[in-house]
Amino acid sequence: MRGLVIKNTGSWYTVLTDNGLTANCKIKGNFRLRGIRNTNPVAVGDMVEIKDGFITEIEDRRNYIIRKSINLSKQSHILAANIDQALLIVTVCKPETSTTFIDRFLASAEAYRVPVVLIFNKTDLLSDEEKHYQQMMIHLYETIGYECRAISALNGEGVEGLRSLLEGKITLLSGNSGVGKSTLINLLVPTANQRVADISEAHNTGTHTTTFSEMIPLSPLTDGDSAPHSWLIDTPGIKGFGTFDMEREELTSYFKEIFEYSKQCRFSDCTHTHEPGCAVLKAVEEHYIAQSRYQSYLSMLEDKDENKYREAY
Repeated sequence: MRGLVIKNTGSWYTVLTDNGLTANCKIKGNFRLRGIRNTNPVAVGDMVEIKDGFITEIEDRRNYIIRKSINLSKQSHILAANIDQALLIVTVCKPETSTTFIDRFLASAEAYRVPVVLIFNKTDLLSDEEKHYQQMMIHLYETIGYECRAISALNGEGVEGLRSLLEGKITLLSGNSGVGKSTLINLLVPTANQRVADISEAHNTGTHTTTFSEMIPLSPLTDGDSAPHSWLIDTPGIKGFGTFDMEREELTSYFKEIFEYSKQCRFSDCTHTHEPGCAVLKAVEEHYIAQSRYQSYLSMLEDKDENKYREAY
């Protein structure tokens, strides 16, 4: 029987079958013997075949978002598969989302052809100085070509405007712990009842309230409804985003503006670090490429130099 994986608790998978029923399944042990070097060989969003309570096959994925496993550098972790877009929830304060984190997520999404919208949450908490900084960030990413929205999930400002973005799509929600994903989901889907935790005052960081990945329908499932048109995928908050399965020579193409300037470089294999006639270095010097974006690019180059991330199977 065929179905869609809508929840992953680590050892069990909830599958919505083609006949509209849900089944709790495990995976056959041989999945872990096929050279699959993922911490989760089956991901939320996967289309699978099930038999007698076991997932026996995974259909080919059209895309996915992948990151380096936190504890196992030679393995990867798939956040979600077969998605139409991702909403990256970021905050200027409580906690502050680093541009490095944003850029690593965007680069990974570019690599796997997943469109991203940046959602700047907690606008209600911003001082005048922080509002100015947020506007600068929005201007930066919009200039590059990313859609940005400013919202407050706490008071609902700007949230209703997101519904048109979500209609008819499978949308991954991601971001650091504490940026308000669960609060946002509860506003969009009141029946979701996602747990919400306070920000740690000591470290100004969030605590993990979501402990597993789950697909949440924007409208409630009804009996026999196997394929609602709109899904939100909630994932545990992440502190860092180690990119995985990226070749050094391809990295430039995952930074839109760096890729455009790289076409003017003197050498076709330019790394944009020291070469004469490098159009990217000139653009950084003349502020056509933001220093923060260039630093993110360099940090990912360093990842490759240290050989931290290996091929994912």
